[in-house]
Amino acid sequence: MRKIRNTRLRLCVALGCALVAAFAAAGVPARAADPAPYRANDGGGFRNILPPGQNGVAPAPALAQFLLACPPNGPQGCPNAPRPPHYDDQLAMYGDLVYAVPGLTAGQLDRFFKDASFGVPAGEAERIYSPRPDVTIVRDRRFGVPRVYGRTREAALFGLGYVAAEDRLFVMDVLRHAGRAQLSSFVGGSLGNRELDREQWRIAPYTEADLERQFELGDDLYGDAGRRLQEDARAYVAGINAYIDEARLDPARKLPAEYLAIGRPLGPDPWKVTDLIATASLIGGIFGKGGGGELQSALLLQEAQRRFGNRRGRAVWHDLREADDPEAPVTVEGRRFPYQTEPRKLAPDSLALPDPGSVRFVDVVAGESGSSGSQPPGPPSLPGLPLSTPKAGRGDVGSRLLDLLRRQRPGSNALLVSARESESGRPLAVMGPQTAYFVPNLLHEIEVHGPGLEARGAAFAGVGLYVLLGRGRDYAWSATSAGQDIIDTFALPLCEPDGSQPTLASDHYLYRGRCLPFEVLERHNSWTPNLADQTPAGSETLRTLRTKLGLVIARATIGGRPVVYTQLRSTYFHEVDSALGFDALNDPGRIRSPRDFMAAVSKIGFTFNWFYIDHRHIAYFNSGNNPVRAPGVSPDLPTDGRFEWRDWNPELWTARYTPMREHPQVVDQAFLANWNNKQARGYRAADDNFAYGSIYRSDLLSDRIRALLAGRRKANLVELVSAMEDAGTVDLRGAKVLPYLLRVIGTPRDPELRRAVAILRSWVRSGAHRIDRNRDRIYEDAEAVRIMDAWWPRLLHAIFEPVLGERLFRQLEAIRDPDDEPNAAGQHRGSAYNGGWYHYVEKDLRTLLGRRGTRGLRPPPAAPARYSRTYCGGTASRGGTLGRCRDRLLDSLEAALAVPNAELYGNDPVCPRYGLAGDQWCFDAVWHRPFGAISEPLIHWINRPTFQQVVEVERPAPR
Repeated sequence: MRKIRNTRLRLCVALGCALVAAFAAAGVPARAADPAPYRANDGGGFRNILPPGQNGVAPAPALAQFLLACPPNGPQGCPNAPRPPHYDDQLAMYGDLVYAVPGLTAGQLDRFFKDASFGVPAGEAERIYSPRPDVTIVRDRRFGVPRVYGRTREAALFGLGYVAAEDRLFVMDVLRHAGRAQLSSFVGGSLGNRELDREQWRIAPYTEADLERQFELGDDLYGDAGRRLQEDARAYVAGINAYIDEARLDPARKLPAEYLAIGRPLGPDPWKVTDLIATASLIGGIFGKGGGGELQSALLLQEAQRRFGNRRGRAVWHDLREADDPEAPVTVEGRRFPYQTEPRKLAPDSLALPDPGSVRFVDVVAGESGSSGSQPPGPPSLPGLPLSTPKAGRGDVGSRLLDLLRRQRPGSNALLVSARESESGRPLAVMGPQTAYFVPNLLHEIEVHGPGLEARGAAFAGVGLYVLLGRGRDYAWSATSAGQDIIDTFALPLCEPDGSQPTLASDHYLYRGRCLPFEVLERHNSWTPNLADQTPAGSETLRTLRTKLGLVIARATIGGRPVVYTQLRSTYFHEVDSALGFDALNDPGRIRSPRDFMAAVSKIGFTFNWFYIDHRHIAYFNSGNNPVRAPGVSPDLPTDGRFEWRDWNPELWTARYTPMREHPQVVDQAFLANWNNKQARGYRAADDNFAYGSIYRSDLLSDRIRALLAGRRKANLVELVSAMEDAGTVDLRGAKVLPYLLRVIGTPRDPELRRAVAILRSWVRSGAHRIDRNRDRIYEDAEAVRIMDAWWPRLLHAIFEPVLGERLFRQLEAIRDPDDEPNAAGQHRGSAYNGGWYHYVEKDLRTLLGRRGTRGLRPPPAAPARYSRTYCGGTASRGGTLGRCRDRLLDSLEAALAVPNAELYGNDPVCPRYGLAGDQWCFDAVWHRPFGAISEPLIHWINRPTFQQVVEVERPAPR
């Protein structure tokens, strides 16, 4: 008996008591899960790439080896420094494609994309192991991608949790704490970490009970499907915890060294199902929402009316808003999908505009003590470890994630060609998400085989119950951020429970005739110095008020009456419900056609554009819980709280959503191109999106695909890859705006200006690329790039500030950044030219030039698409003229030529770490932002998906 007990004890230590208990309860020994042969149930024709590498765990011995070769006080990147296996073996493949285009051949594709077939070829397995008997994991020798085989569905999910922790444990831990607004408590109190906590507490504050309730409501709201999600989540979490137990027993091989640096030598706390929900709230808040800008838009309108008068001010605001520009590039052609159509007449009393000057936005920081975020004197923090260096708080992981959350720069692109337009007669796809660049990546690759699960692709760390973007047996799917409006701003009157006169400080609000107290949500964070972050000890309390109609964002008066403004997001309190769609996508029995695909992704509440390919078809569908608004409300401005969403239930946080047929969708259009552009005609831009104008970066893709298909030509896969990569080095300003700027300027008399214009014209003729073709770290058109970089902000001021005035100009800047340059304020995120003011300049100059002036270029806009006035060369009281516009542009160009390189490229925080301070190439270069202490070499700037699939399905697979 004692011998049996000792055996059980050893098993509990080695595998985790919970795991042993699970098998004991089953009463029978688990059967082994046999790996399938290479390409079993595989339609063929799948490739992908996910830099820098599969492995994201560097235990202390591996980190020590790297730091010996790449010391913290030396240049970073260190290409020859030793790294753990598969840490960056996809980085060069990804980065070098830029040098192969043009000229890429079919035989070269496998140099830049890896085989994404199911299974591992014979003799190519690096490891075959079983974290428990009914789970088998096979990793290939070349890239270390895990193939998880589960005898049961529960076993497969357990295996997915295990490999997620094996490849991304520390990243997962960062994300679950960030999702709870507890990053500063976890890794340290640097300003960037505290700012991320604050931002997350503004948009997705939840108590632990809230997170638990979301999980428990799964089966109540969705029946058997919800119950399956709950079971899957429990199994996934069990797999994570099994790895954590092993890592604690074998930290030298399995525990990420970052835990030592942040003073947590025992590693992470056990995982809970609520961690999945917290992580999903962060990921969804970055990539899967749109709207909520009604109050800022109202303030912009009021300032425009103050400057121009009511009628003309509204017209200027309408110009800037670009809600439904007839010229905007769209993905679905020839069909309208009306959403948020402006009513002919507003419902009486539905508009809730604040009294001018009365708005006070809420500060979520309710109290703080200790550190103010400054760094003490002393030794520098380890480079790239989660927190700040003495010189720059932006070096911390909080700042890096905050850049994505705040700037709301959605990424991702997709190029698909239908079977009838393909040389092979099979559809083609090159597609993927732009999720910025980190090391380890936010995404990790998985392959799963189990009952109802057969897929391979990418998942976000910590929420990888299913492949989120990838392939099934004979189909593949991907997504881009859509950002349509699922967040609205409401005004609720303040009140006093005793009936007395309310004030702006009142702590009750009026809802459905009742005076209710605000629900106070608080998060208390505290931190002490650690090796990674030496910020002095301190603490901070965050507070958000919740109402029955969303989260309080501001207080103001309307007609002298005090109100609060709230934001209501349709996916709030439903952060993981979208898993219903991903569950379906991973099931070969449920995906047999484009219609099945659309039915699956229609269950995803977050706002995404979804793309599908099989051996015969391509398809597109826009997902999102689009709420059905009350009739007659403004789609752009705040709404009175009495005009709720249809069927709004404040207890379940549910409403009526627009039906599937009203979402933009299409099957087998000649081609599909999307780079986060407008989905379809009539599908109104979200109220926080002022960028869906006459041009968009998706034009760079569409132009190239149209050229491939011109006349009777048909496209092949290599050409589609080349089109994507070629578009990825283009400066949108140079390609789509500069031709009109140069047409307005003509040939200057001044020799210096004339020389600059000649340089810019040559750049336009060569395609306006920011590219170094011979690897000397000097752009081929370096001088043209330098002129454009210096000129752009100055020409915007020259065109718009004399008309808008400084205040309105600054307000518009706060809503929509004038430029989305590759450097991204020092973040080097790759994704660029998404939004900006490019369309404002292009349309205004086309209007000024007229038909004669635009000969050989795009003609001026027709009446429905034209702005209410011309801006360049104008003032507040008169429209612009071509002559005055030319003078202002020449003055701004002259000023740009005097800007020194040091001013343009010298303030970057990253390049000095690589010994490239002030370097133009480095200023643009893609930087894989470290979660830990291992840095990667910079790669050439490229505007391209982070994870990318290249697909031409060869044949149907058996079902």
